[in-house]
Parts: sequence; structure tokens; C-alpha cells
Amino acid sequence: MSTQSRSKFLATLDGHVTSTPPVWLMRQAGRYLPEYREIRAKAPSFLDFCYDPQLASEATVQPIERFGFDAAILFSDILVVPDALGQHVRFETGEGPRLTPISNAADLKALRETSDQGKMSRVYEAVERVRARLPQDVALIGFCGAPWTVATYMIAGQGTSDQAPTRRFAYEQADVFKALIDRLVHVSIEHLVQQLKAGAQAVQIFDSWAGVLPIAEFERWCLAPVLAIAKGVRAQVPNAKIIAFPRGSGVNLPQFEISDDIQALGLDTSIDPHWAARHIDRKMVLQGNLDPLALLAGGRGLDEAIDRILTAFRGRAHIFNLGHGILPPTPIPHVEHLLRRIRAG
Repeated sequence: MSTQSRSKFLATLDGHVTSTPPVWLMRQAGRYLPEYREIRAKAPSFLDFCYDPQLASEATVQPIERFGFDAAILFSDILVVPDALGQHVRFETGEGPRLTPISNAADLKALRETSDQGKMSRVYEAVERVRARLPQDVALIGFCGAPWTVATYMIAGQGTSDQAPTRRFAYEQADVFKALIDRLVHVSIEHLVQQLKAGAQAVQIFDSWAGVLPIAEFERWCLAPVLAIAKGVRAQVPNAKIIAFPRGSGVNLPQFEISDDIQALGLDTSIDPHWAARHIDRKMVLQGNLDPLALLAGGRGLDEAIDRILTAFRGRAHIFNLGHGILPPTPIPHVEHLLRRIRAG
């Protein structure tokens, strides 16, 4: 298959350096788009939206049709996994997710050992629908949340600023917490494999709260589970392309180089692009890391931030992205300007 038909994004994941980097944005399907807000109103709840193959596939394709990004990422949520394990999950408007917290071994035992495929099959149907609609040169990315990040919501019952409830749980009930992490590793492998089989061509593992842990706990609860997922996925899909996004990892990022199963590292906004280019092995594709606030602000600051990233990663395989998700108030003309400036070379 030619590089062009495989897409610039997939060629870059294979380590090829392109004249201009492929571009996609985290949360590129979302509230900043009027067409998204229109179809979101059709679902009774956010989870209903995620489980509706027609609506989820439409949301996934919308930013491709408007902007022509080099990759689409499936519209879904990391919390479909605990929901499919039987934990009660709901989303409160303006407040975020709310889950029935796991407090002890009995609460964990009450959950399913494997995901409810009656629910998850709807997610995979959305993947199939999207792949059928995308141009051949636009890649499709599936994803899951990393076990540590998913567990923080399962334990605390909601997002917290420092993840203290889950960190304390991991110290006080280490055996129970390990059992939860192990279960999440198992179901996450299956979730990613099924997305790949349904038509995804790469997958990303989001560890949004990786940066809150001391080094020993980072290695145990963040690094090891992500590496285990990558290994498990590639055992079933040997050519799978895997991106790890351990947000907040800082100087611990190079530890991911020990895995041959991970092809790319997503960089958050705290990472100096020049530091990453110097300290992370060139075999690892780098993705990122524009500040979403720079995209929101636009103007000279946006241009300078774009140019700084392009300069830092010139000559190595790089996927242009944000360092976190696009912000809902982001003006559409700013996204259009971003793409023009990147693609101008």
C-alpha cells in the first residue's frame, strides 16, 4: 500500500519524516463545533450519545468534513469502560462525570469481570460506520483511558484536582487496587483490539492523571499498566499502532522507550519541545504539543507557538496536536489558521 493511500498520519507513525506533519487535535469532535451541538441535542444523555452508533459516527466525521484533519478520533469516552463493567456512571451538565464510588473489595467484586458487549458492540459499530465514511487517506484512531486514570474516577466517583482519594486508596488497600488495575488492563486490551478489528488503524491510551504520582507509584500504576496494554494489544494485532499520552509525566517520559509496542508519545503542554527532541529516542514518534489556550487566543502568540513546535521537531517524525483537548470557546477561524500555517511548511 502506498504512503499516500495509507495516509500521512500512518506513514509518520511508521517513522517517516514528512515535509509537513500530519495534524489532528484532541477533542476535535466537540462543543466548539455548531454542528456537534446540534446533534448532541438529539441524545437524552451524554452516555446515550456515546452509545448511539449513528450520532457517535457523525460526531467523529464532522471535524474531518469541516477542516480536513489527517486523522479522525472516535467520539466516545473513557468512562464507557467502567459503565460496561457495571459501575453506575452518569454525566451531570456543567459538573462532569459522577460514578458510584468503589470503597472496598466487596464493591470491586460486585462489578463484572469483563465488559458488557451488549453496550460495547455499539461503540464498535460506530467505528465501522466511521471507517466506511472516511477518505482513504484519513486515518481512524480508537482509544481508551489508561487504568490509573480510569481508576481515579472509579474510586473517587468524580474528577478531583489531585486524585488524593485514589492515591490514598492505593496505599491503604494496595491488593484491592492492584486487582482493579489488573481488571482494567484486561478489559482495555479487549476494548482496543475490538476497535482495531472494527476499522481503527491506530489507538491512543489516555493517562490524563499520570503526573500526580511519585516515581515509584508512577512506575507501578501508570507505566507498567500502559506497557501491559500495549503488549497485550500487539499480541493479538501485531501491526497495531499505539500512542501513549501520559499527561504530566515530565522527565519520566523516556521510560516509555523501553517498549517496542508503543510507536508514539503524546506530549502535554508542560513539555519543552526542544527538550523532548533532545531526550527522547528518535525511534519514538512525538505528538503534540500546542497549548489549547494559544489556539483559543489566536494572533501572534498562536503563530509563535506553532513555529516553536515545528522548529523543534523538524527532521524527525512528528504529529502536530495540542497538549490537551481543544477548549469549547475556541473560534473556528483559529483552527483554520492553524492548519494553513502548518501546511504552508
